[in-house]
Amino acid sequence: MKIIKRIILLMALLSVIAFDGCKNNKSHMQKELLTFIMRFDSVVQPLTKESSLAYWNASISGKDEDWKKSEDLNIELTKVFSNKEDFAILKKIKESDAITDELLKRQLEVMYNSYLGNQVDTALLNSAIKMQTEVEKKYSNFRADVNGKKLSDNDVEAILKTSTSSAELQQAWEGHKAIGPIVAQDIINLVKKRNEIAKQLGFKNYHEMSLKLSEQDPEEISKLFDELDNLTRDAFAGLKGEIDTYLSKRDNIKAEELMPWHYQNRFFQEAPAIYKVDLDKYYKSQNIEKLATDYYASIGLDIRDMLANSDLYEKPGKNQHAYCIDIDNRSDIRVLCNIKPNQSWMGTMLHEFGHANYDKHIDQTLPFSLRNPAHTFTTEAIAMFFGRMSSNAQFLVDMKLTDTADARKVAAESFKVLRLEQLTFSRWAQVMYRFEKALYTNPDQDLNKLWWDLVEKYQMIKRPANRNLPDWASKIHIATSPCYYHNYLLGELLASQFNHYITATVLKSDNFGQSYYGQKEVGDYLKANVFKPGARYGWNDMIEKATGEKLTAKYYAEQFVK
Repeated sequence: MKIIKRIILLMALLSVIAFDGCKNNKSHMQKELLTFIMRFDSVVQPLTKESSLAYWNASISGKDEDWKKSEDLNIELTKVFSNKEDFAILKKIKESDAITDELLKRQLEVMYNSYLGNQVDTALLNSAIKMQTEVEKKYSNFRADVNGKKLSDNDVEAILKTSTSSAELQQAWEGHKAIGPIVAQDIINLVKKRNEIAKQLGFKNYHEMSLKLSEQDPEEISKLFDELDNLTRDAFAGLKGEIDTYLSKRDNIKAEELMPWHYQNRFFQEAPAIYKVDLDKYYKSQNIEKLATDYYASIGLDIRDMLANSDLYEKPGKNQHAYCIDIDNRSDIRVLCNIKPNQSWMGTMLHEFGHANYDKHIDQTLPFSLRNPAHTFTTEAIAMFFGRMSSNAQFLVDMKLTDTADARKVAAESFKVLRLEQLTFSRWAQVMYRFEKALYTNPDQDLNKLWWDLVEKYQMIKRPANRNLPDWASKIHIATSPCYYHNYLLGELLASQFNHYITATVLKSDNFGQSYYGQKEVGDYLKANVFKPGARYGWNDMIEKATGEKLTAKYYAEQFVK
């Protein structure tokens, strides 16, 4: 009996010792992580700001010296995340499972993934950065040569949208595609370099690595794209018939003779203007900046401070696209655009300042590594949520661009425009997602053929006869924003989910087509439930907290497919 008691006492004593040891270990690991974070922030915060400013300046000037500075700072930033001793510390802390504080655990998770993607030979990482900078410089400085004239992307788009001459359309389209042969081999080399990095880290390829390190399951994303393909195929095929009928009459050719240059866009990623409503006319004499400012102010989101730092109009050598950048994860948020007074650029301004508002209203008391959106596609969702307003009939009335009577006339057509835009983009996103996945699986395959096989299958347009050129390489995102494009479509799904929740629950309305103008509760909801949390939670947890459900395609289907 005494022996049993002594054994029990001994076991209890050992349990106390083990508990104290575990407690001490947890305390030690927490202190070590806090020390690491302080050191990390002191280095990364100023370097991030300097690097972002350099990229911004290079995007605007297009000068070699500015791109070189951007490249050098990007390399310096990469050095931080490629530090093997630091990664070993994070790995040790993570594998100890000793961090129980939720905020610290989340910081550890985010930093660990950031470091993991850079745990290869520094020379290899630097080489990839240099290669990407060089190819991006080529895109920035390229202008299409059409009949001896140098044309910007805006110029090419204007021809594709307005001309009815097949010869002129083809010349403009081919002029733009001329960037392909200039950069194609550079991109293939860059893809191989990125794959080399991924394989050293234990991933099959860079595409798989990119998704996993951004907390996405590649199999789930593929299943979602298959589901969306099935969901949109028939609806798009019906609309494609309408498009072909309209364009064949407009351009005076047979429907079966329609080629990619007839679809009013360089990639057929935007919907052709096949409906009677001319949305451009509402914007052609308007100040796009003021419209964006007034709209956001009406829902309690002030963008004037961000506008003051932005660069919004065309310049020689300037990046011809559009983006939003948070310079310092604090308050310096800027937008780059190349505004023209039309519906497309109105949508782009609303889109980019959707990103900007998200960044601006992230809780500034959060740790530096969490002062970012929950995921890249959640900020895309907000940008798309607002970007859709440029074709919203009620938006036209609210912004005093037309009267109620006219809006009633164009409402149905305006929604048709939006629906066509959504389904057209959805099919284009299928091409991009599947092309990039295949590109990183085997960059040595016949990419020219692969591209047009996918275009024909998902966008249902014909490849030009006897054309064997790297038209895929004319899409800048493939080089400079790799394995990202699928997030745009996920963003569209979430934008519809936000639209449904805000309308039904926040505003307690059944009008799912309103513009939200003047409804400050919309801005309040977004600030509190979507923007403020930053990256405090994983993306699906944030979505569930904000909408009561995890990400779902059902509201997108309700809005645009059924």
